[in-house]
Amino acid sequence: MSLSNRALWVIDRNLSRPLSLADIAAACSVSRHHLAHAFGEAVGMTVMEYVRARRLSDAARALADGAQDILDLAIASGYGSHEAFTRAFRARFGATPEAVRRQGATAGLDLLAPLELEGPIAAPLGPPRFHDHETILALGLRERRSFGELRVIADQWRRFAPEIGAIRNKAQPIPIGVLLQIDDEGAFDYACAVEVSDFSDAPADLAQLRIPGQRYVIFPHAGHVSGLGGAYRAILDNWLPTAGLTLAEGPSLERHMPTFDPRTGEGGVEIWLPLS
Repeated sequence: MSLSNRALWVIDRNLSRPLSLADIAAACSVSRHHLAHAFGEAVGMTVMEYVRARRLSDAARALADGAQDILDLAIASGYGSHEAFTRAFRARFGATPEAVRRQGATAGLDLLAPLELEGPIAAPLGPPRFHDHETILALGLRERRSFGELRVIADQWRRFAPEIGAIRNKAQPIPIGVLLQIDDEGAFDYACAVEVSDFSDAPADLAQLRIPGQRYVIFPHAGHVSGLGGAYRAILDNWLPTAGLTLAEGPSLERHMPTFDPRTGEGGVEIWLPLS
């Protein structure tokens, strides 16, 4: 069973209990960072988004069946007040809990049933290598992102490209992508960056990144850059757990190969994942 399917099982088995990203990751014997990244790539929503959507869907069914005490239902669904539950319920379904109870039906509501991902991941992986890398200094355009935003990240690279020429003290000529630590809601910072030898004369509008020395497992991705999500899913959801390796809570890197063509997205990218 893949890591994401194990997480889905843990969530649905324990949906009536308090759940956090850390709880679910511990039950799956992986780090929070590993689970958040793997789940986001595989499912298309964050771990806690799935938890909330499942709880609200169960609450909607209970209301349609005539549940009377909305505050009890709110607390059982993980909300501290009637008001917070109502806001989340309306945001999810476009209707209030009271309206669903009066209607006595869930017709037209976007209920989320328990998910189970399809079988083995088809994305081919080249043989990995391992590398101990020293501290990396980088300057880049850093922005808040979530999974499934490939087109927005492509636009971020487009906007960063004119900045590259103004960066002095380059340590490497080829830019890198940096995916920084993922929070409990599955959001992360992504930086389009250039490695530098120091931060002197750094443009004021670019973020300064100091990435600690780290051991990495490195996978080549020879296909189009749009296929990176499938490669991440194959690595994080299957390869790492099977290999008995743990993803560290540090930044991951995307290194463009010398053959990479930014005009076409072809030419290959290496995925560098930190190991604990």
